[in-house]
Amino acid sequence: MTTLVVGASGATGRLLVQQLLSRGQRVKVIVRSPQKLPEGLKNHSDLSVISASLLSLNDGELAQHVEGCNAVASCLGHNMNLKGIYGHPRRLVTDATRRLCDAIKANNSEQPTKFVLMNTTGNSNRDLDEFVSLGQKCAIGLLRLLLPPHVDNEKAADYLRLEIGHTDSAVHWVAVRPDSLADETEVTGYEVHRSPIRSAIFNAGVTSRINVGHFMATLITEDDTWNVWKGQMPVIYNKPNSSSSTGGHP
Repeated sequence: MTTLVVGASGATGRLLVQQLLSRGQRVKVIVRSPQKLPEGLKNHSDLSVISASLLSLNDGELAQHVEGCNAVASCLGHNMNLKGIYGHPRRLVTDATRRLCDAIKANNSEQPTKFVLMNTTGNSNRDLDEFVSLGQKCAIGLLRLLLPPHVDNEKAADYLRLEIGHTDSAVHWVAVRPDSLADETEVTGYEVHRSPIRSAIFNAGVTSRINVGHFMATLITEDDTWNVWKGQMPVIYNKPNSSSSTGGHP
């Protein structure tokens, strides 16, 4: 089984790659700066590194890289500095999601390809009647005006919900929504819910990046978990006071 990961040099993407490799999966990564990959990954026999800027690849090149992949995962995000927040590309995550899905379709695979998008609890799943307080609606409205990356996350998920939908024969998807991200060294217990159980703005929970990587890898490698969440936007939180373990399942 082969997975293409984009955003693999980021804080969460590299953990997803590690999780997949530890499960015996073959992994391709498209990274603009391969030197940013951890030393422990660079020479792994099951890792193929494609040195390129994703959005600079033409359609044929991208389709070639996607060919033969059973899954595609995006951990792309904007750097939290002025250039990353307000510079170009403003629609990095959305454009990458669209182009990767187009590349999947261009290959006309006999089996649907899994697409896993890392998103955010600040983005509601508008397929569901998720409760959002008036205060949070106002805060999200300000985020849309002031922070282009938030709009990018919304539009990327909306592309999957509305344009790929739930009946596409080529692309099946899940958009994973972590809450406030934290750095941990080991997988711990975590919970997965259909919708947020707390306010992402006024009562945010904590989700470790390594738990996000573990859950995304589980979606990709375990069909039972995939079938539970296919076409949905699950929310992941660390379990309170959970201890480190090698099997931090929801």
